[in-house]
Parts: sequence; C-alpha cells; structure tokens
Amino acid sequence: MAEQLWSAVDDYLSEVAVRPDPSYAATYQASVAAGLPDIAVSAAEGKQLHLLARMRGAKRILEIGTLGGYSTLWLARALPDGGKLISLEYDAHHADVARENLSKAGVGEKVEIIVGPALETLPKLEGAFDFFFVDANKDGYPDYFRWALKLAAPGAVLVADNMVRQGKVADATSDDPSVIGVRAALEVARAEPRVSATAIQTVGARGHDGYLLAIID
Repeated sequence: MAEQLWSAVDDYLSEVAVRPDPSYAATYQASVAAGLPDIAVSAAEGKQLHLLARMRGAKRILEIGTLGGYSTLWLARALPDGGKLISLEYDAHHADVARENLSKAGVGEKVEIIVGPALETLPKLEGAFDFFFVDANKDGYPDYFRWALKLAAPGAVLVADNMVRQGKVADATSDDPSVIGVRAALEVARAEPRVSATAIQTVGARGHDGYLLAIID
C-alpha cells in the first residue's frame, strides 16, 4: 500500500510540477521495449538533475551509467549552446539504444557515449567537468567518486543515485556488494576535505532509496 501511495504522489507531482514533454516518455518506452532494465530515474528525479545542472551553470557534464539515455536527456537539455555531456556505458546494446533515443530527442550532437568498463575509460578523459551523475554498478562507486575528484572543476556538483538501497545502507554488517560500495563511497566523501555533501533518502515510484549530493571545491 505504501508503494502504491508513493507512486500515486509521484504521478501527481510529475503532472503538475515536472511536466515532461513527450520525448521523455518516448525515450523511456523505447528503452524498455529494447529489453533494457526498467531502472531509469523517475521523471521527478530527472527534472531535479536538470535543475541542479542549470543552477550550477554546467557546460561539461560526465555521466557514469547511460542505460537508455533517459537521465542523459534531462541533463543534455540543461546544457547551454556549445555544452558537452560525456556518458560512460558498459553495455554496447544500451549505448546503441541511448544514441538512437537521444538523436530522436534532438540532443545527439551534445552527447558522446563511450562504451566500456568505466574504470578503463575514465583515465582517458580530460577534465574539467562541472557536473557528475553516477548511476552505475554500486560496487564501483568509491572509485567513481575518486575519479570525479580528479576530473572536477572547482565547485563541481556530483549526484550519486541509489545510495540508500531500501534502507540497507544503515547495515554495517551487510555483505551485499552494492551496500558495501555505497557505504565506501560515503566514507570517501567524508574523508575528502574538498567535499561538502549530504545524502537524502527518498520514497517514490522507485521505492525507498536516496542519493548523495556533493560539491567538490
């Protein structure tokens, strides 16, 4: 019952506040139809990413975890003319679906999708990035955060999704690699003097979860 209520509230808020145009639904539907996992951010979360990137005035964005390009589309539309988004995706099929979705949505020229394990492609990138969105394998989060520290412009914003894991993040005894990964990423953030961060738990269409929000000075 709780999750039904959370989803109903998400639907209402999306209708009256988020108001995404049809290209977002088309991107989501095409991704699911292509067999991709149904794990994209919600419309409300996507709009939040869009607003945060605009607030930062981001001109260069790095996304780790493309999936079908749904979050990528929200972020790409936050970029000014001449802005660039690089998205790292492990799965070549996911990348192909995302490229087609983004092209149809009219932002293909702003986005470069690089295929391969992120820890192999990250060392090839040149900074500096103004905004980071991390939504990939959770056991890699500590390393992805460390790379963001290397590639960040002063004042860069980082958002890391799926940090709460249905509340399991509070379990220090968990042997789940995803829980271990997000807890380790939080420790990286806590230990880094350049980072000012918070973590927020959320409920909604994607259940009980949350995200890390940080500024890298």
